[in-house]
Amino acid sequence: MKTLSIFFGIVILAGVALYLLRPETVPTEVSEEEPGKELPAITVIAEGLEIPWDIAFLPEGGFLVTERPGRLLLLNESGEQSEIPLDGKVLHRGEGGLLGITLHPNFERNRLLYLYFSASGESAQTRNRVERYKFGETLSERTVIIENIPGATYHDGGRMEFGPDGLLYITTGDATVGRLAEDRDSLAGKILRLNDDGSIPANNPFGSAVYSYGHRNPQGLAWDSAGRLWETEHGPTGEQGFCCRDEINQIKAGTNYGWPQSLGDTVRGGTAAPILHSGTDTWAPASAAILGNSLFFGGLRGEALYEAVLDGERALELKEHFKGEFGRIRTVRVGPDGMLYLTTSNRDGRGDPAPGDDRILRVNPELLQ
Repeated sequence: MKTLSIFFGIVILAGVALYLLRPETVPTEVSEEEPGKELPAITVIAEGLEIPWDIAFLPEGGFLVTERPGRLLLLNESGEQSEIPLDGKVLHRGEGGLLGITLHPNFERNRLLYLYFSASGESAQTRNRVERYKFGETLSERTVIIENIPGATYHDGGRMEFGPDGLLYITTGDATVGRLAEDRDSLAGKILRLNDDGSIPANNPFGSAVYSYGHRNPQGLAWDSAGRLWETEHGPTGEQGFCCRDEINQIKAGTNYGWPQSLGDTVRGGTAAPILHSGTDTWAPASAAILGNSLFFGGLRGEALYEAVLDGERALELKEHFKGEFGRIRTVRVGPDGMLYLTTSNRDGRGDPAPGDDRILRVNPELLQ
């Protein structure tokens, strides 16, 4: 009987050990992928970058990365980097520079990509623009899609996505002039919608490029499985005497989101309230990606990967992942492998760079708590 008791004691202890080592408790330290093993929670894909701003995955493998100072990088599947020359017209000043990148929905056939960047305008005024190129060993067939978007040292927008309708959506900041956000004749503080050649869709709400307005500095666009468009946006940092109140919005055609008069719980008549805002906390949301029923976005000041759990038109809860572990997190993209890809932004003048910064990290979403 004593021998039998010892045997069962060993079995129970082994079971407890296996439970404690289950995947949900895998630590989140950065680790390198080991061939033949399960993907770890975090994998370093690239490091030593300078303000990586956006990512576009190539159908043949590898991906393109924009760096805000004006470099376009090609990274192959083993992380080797090469630079694709641009013509030097990118103006990197403050939050402006080489920002968003997106591929045409028929990229495999036409090899067209789109870049959003800042350039010099008249009287040294920053002007943002979107250009289209054919991608090969070099960029060719340059086409201006839209230009003369007001820009400044701060609040330059810069995200681009093709929607389920095949149209190009573009975020623009208010260029630090709040009144422009509600001026429908200005391209500042807006979400724009265009055909792939830059022409205006017939069903745009105002007969112009403007799709929605009253935005301060929109930074992320993503569609859920029902075709609803979600957006993340920076709240004020002193304007109107308020701070914080970063937003998650659901975007509808022709709607005024109220900046600079509406913010947080103060919603003026005729403007849309945010689905969720940060109150007196600061996320500084810098992207948006939807995976399953969750909206993920990077937090710059918040230094976290945020996850808003969605239920129809509601956000049920907000989760924080990796708070303070990697510094400023900017872009979140869902890769073709179903993993989340993050860029850090600790070399943008507002962070505390660690060895290896800035990085691209791959996150296994199944191991998020």
